[in-house]
Amino acid sequence: MTAMAIMERNDGTAARAAHAEPMRRCIVTGAEAPRRHLLRFVLSPDGVVTPDLAGRLPGRGAWVAPSADAIAGAVKKKLFNRAFSAPASVPADLPVLIERLLVQRMVDVLGLARRAGQAVSGAEKVAEFTAAGRARVLLLASDAGADAKRRAPHGLATVATLSAEEIGRAFARDRTVHAAVAAGELGRRLIDDSIRLAGLRPASAEERGSEPA
Repeated sequence: MTAMAIMERNDGTAARAAHAEPMRRCIVTGAEAPRRHLLRFVLSPDGVVTPDLAGRLPGRGAWVAPSADAIAGAVKKKLFNRAFSAPASVPADLPVLIERLLVQRMVDVLGLARRAGQAVSGAEKVAEFTAAGRARVLLLASDAGADAKRRAPHGLATVATLSAEEIGRAFARDRTVHAAVAAGELGRRLIDDSIRLAGLRPASAEERGSEPA
């Protein structure tokens, strides 16, 4: 991971929340992390390693840090076989598959927030949303230009892992550089998935902001 897409709040709120939630250990690195920031895998009935990004599929789970290197390490060292105590077939394009699934999850959540009146797009609407005190999460396209970065509001949790085309999908547009989401569960889900996605694709925008309460 070259950079984190979210800057955690420094007042200890995020740290307390992390200790209060379920933790899991990566089968590759051995490090513990909140389960929402790791990748869960299950073994399908036909023995295929299957990503379970929502963490809801039945069966024993294997947890891996969200990075291509960690996934490759699990495959190379046959750690999935060990975790499941059974032969495990790994799709050749597993990191690409996970990246695609995470992007789609984020686009779907952003679209849901839009339809619920909890998200807006476009620099002017984002500025108005922020001025009204409603914005808690800023989406800044990873391919945004320097001027767009300067125009982005400060003081928000910033998700900078999606491209302008990917953000645009949620708003039925070709491209969207700025979007903002209100506080609540949908914003938190975007942050969590962005943290996982950041390990699978390079970060190309300045990260700033604070996690919403």
